[in-house]
Amino acid sequence: MKKPDADFGAYVYVLRCGDGSLYTGYTTDLERRLKAHREGKGAKYTRGRGPLTLFYWEGFATKEEALRREAAIKKLSRKEKLKLPL
Repeated sequence: MKKPDADFGAYVYVLRCGDGSLYTGYTTDLERRLKAHREGKGAKYTRGRGPLTLFYWEGFATKEEALRREAAIKKLSRKEKLKLPL
């Protein structure tokens, strides 16, 4: 998977949890947020569900764009999420 680019101001990401579930989130610093999730300091949902793998991400110029995309991804079924391009 391509490494995040510093030119983006916001990101949407999907994590694959150790139990096979998927978690979708938004951040302005993808590497920092992934580290927080892995240290148990991220979302309550991901705590205790490790190991966590960054499954998918998209970068956006603005927070608003990223939040709209996050909402759209959260509406997808699991099957549709698994079809997101890497």
